[in-house]
Amino acid sequence: MGRFIEIVDYLADWSQRYQREASLLQDVFGEALVRIHHIGSTSIPGMRAKPIVDILIEIEPGIDVDRFNPRMRQLGYDCRGECLEAVVPGTPGRFYFSKNVDGRRYCQVHVCHVGHFHISEFLVLHDYLKSHSDEAAKYGYLKSRLTKRFSRDNVGYMRGKDELVKRLILRATEWNKTFGKERLRCPS
Repeated sequence: MGRFIEIVDYLADWSQRYQREASLLQDVFGEALVRIHHIGSTSIPGMRAKPIVDILIEIEPGIDVDRFNPRMRQLGYDCRGECLEAVVPGTPGRFYFSKNVDGRRYCQVHVCHVGHFHISEFLVLHDYLKSHSDEAAKYGYLKSRLTKRFSRDNVGYMRGKDELVKRLILRATEWNKTFGKERLRCPS
């Protein structure tokens, strides 16, 4: 039986949880750290979400991510690598760490070298949803519906939202181009 998936109303605590974890992660990644971001649904005020804080870490190119595994384990993270052999394969160049607290997923960290394509996708989607509360509400509603069907099936849940996420990234990318900038960042 898989991990229980739930969607809850927005909690202000998510921002504080991000700040606490970000502080710890800055110490782990040290000089290799370029930027750290609160991403995912918990970073969008008012949006329904899984109560799991997603963090994106950008590090300098060429650094071996595995060298951070011992320190991440000390913080309680499972070091999952690129998850290339998973049922829903990960992405080459995106390293994944997950942390459980009291038997429940608490935080997920995505580590990419500067320039990895997922960085811009994560950030433009964040900015778009933060600026388009109607789209964030639709996405939250879909996730709520999916958890009724896939409450113990993370693969089914992920596949169920995949098409909408891809469409949102395309819309977000087009929206971002209207500003004539590579990437607009809303304050986190």
